[in-house]
Amino acid sequence: MPAARVVFSVIGLGIGALMLLPLIWLMLRAFEADLATVQSLILRPRTRMLLWNTGLLVLCTLALATAMALPLAWLVSRTDLRGRRLVNILAVIPLATPGYVMAYALIGLSGNFGFMNQVFGFTIPRLQGLWGATLALALYTFPYIYLNLRAAFAGLDQSLEEAARALGASPREVFFRVTLPHLMPALMAGWLVVGLYVIGDFGAVALMRYEVFSYAIYIQFSAAFDRVYAAWLALMLIAIALSVVWWESRLREGAHFARTGSGTGIGRRRVALSPPGQILGWGFVALVVLAAIGLPIAVLSFWMIRLDDLPAILPALLRAFSQSLSVAAPSALLAAAMALPVAVLAVRYPSPLSTFINRLAFIGYAVPALAFALAFVFFSLNAARFLYQTHLLLVTVYALSFLALALGPIRSALYQARPSVEEAARALGHGPLSVFARVTLPTIRPGVVAGMVLVFVIAMKELPIAFLLAPTGFRPLSITMFSRTSEGMLMDAAPYAAAIMVFSALFVGFVLRHDKKSE
Repeated sequence: MPAARVVFSVIGLGIGALMLLPLIWLMLRAFEADLATVQSLILRPRTRMLLWNTGLLVLCTLALATAMALPLAWLVSRTDLRGRRLVNILAVIPLATPGYVMAYALIGLSGNFGFMNQVFGFTIPRLQGLWGATLALALYTFPYIYLNLRAAFAGLDQSLEEAARALGASPREVFFRVTLPHLMPALMAGWLVVGLYVIGDFGAVALMRYEVFSYAIYIQFSAAFDRVYAAWLALMLIAIALSVVWWESRLREGAHFARTGSGTGIGRRRVALSPPGQILGWGFVALVVLAAIGLPIAVLSFWMIRLDDLPAILPALLRAFSQSLSVAAPSALLAAAMALPVAVLAVRYPSPLSTFINRLAFIGYAVPALAFALAFVFFSLNAARFLYQTHLLLVTVYALSFLALALGPIRSALYQARPSVEEAARALGHGPLSVFARVTLPTIRPGVVAGMVLVFVIAMKELPIAFLLAPTGFRPLSITMFSRTSEGMLMDAAPYAAAIMVFSALFVGFVLRHDKKSE
């Protein structure tokens, strides 16, 4: 066995152990209770209510997000709508507004001193509960479904639809019996991403006062009512998330969507929209864009211009930014360093062991953030107390949680790098480490940078992990903005929300740049 393979395997197993060990501690903490207590915790009415609320929020968010994403993807991919490139950009920009910032914008609309009353002269009741959380999360997450659907529309063989029309099927029948089944893999991929995000979301549901598992875990732990119950809630949340992943993979098993006949498919043909159709198309685009982009910008601008002395706030804002930066930058570096051996092992040395390690690397991203953070709380308190509430622990958990984001671009770059160049370097007498440092790493540098950018931008706006693991006095942008919003200090929270949106725009810019290269 090559020495490099042994080294990468050992490092990969170490990373996998870091993923699993805290979850084991979480289970040990949960099973400290006796069987009767466990049964009462799991079967209590509050637990059933949390399960119902969480499932209902996921279903409502998926339905609303799909209702926005599907027509947008169809308009961009299948019609001659004027300004399609602009629509494509506008459909992705909402990713710059995290769910808790969108919740802030919706809250800022209401009340006697809210945006609607001060600007238009009428008061609307505060959006909260299920519908407030659904709207905030759907307006943020629908671009994930849109991107998947747009790619699916581009790859769909339109001759299948034409054949159905030639056989007498109506447009409605063609859509439901031909088009929609071929869009299902893309829909399920988008639903999986959005569903996992909603299951683990904390900021939006907390601001909207909607009780789901993540919000209950935080309240149960922070108030120190019953940390065993908090551990069980976290385990149940993990089980829900993993069951969603399992069902999505089962639904895709054995499905085939490629054409099997002879010949080639026809080129892409666009539906010609009449002038009223153009107006209706742009009317729908305007409605979505105004809700997802115009709303947060308008509300933030409304509160920002009412600040008495913005320069006086800048020192506190810069301090919060520097604290966010102090964990986001090292987290990006550490995540890339962890992803490199896992990616090399998966691409250059494929085996059952490398596949196992590669799957372990995705645990941190699949497990809801609050449950993952709680596992590290129990681990550090019981096995490594010196790590509790330290920057080192927060950076490590960030890197593990977002490891999958760094792994994707690095692994893709390795697949595209030619192994023959590395073999030539070895033939010239270079050892495994020299080949990796002088040949492999420079070749895949764009993928490494892309992975670091993804982790950096996500870490800059991350909320639930920071809430549980932040050191004393650590107040990054996300915590400061969330705390002030939850206390009703919307004007004071505005600069921090604006800063989060600006830095989240880096992520959107990266997505659009990558999307443009792939066209």
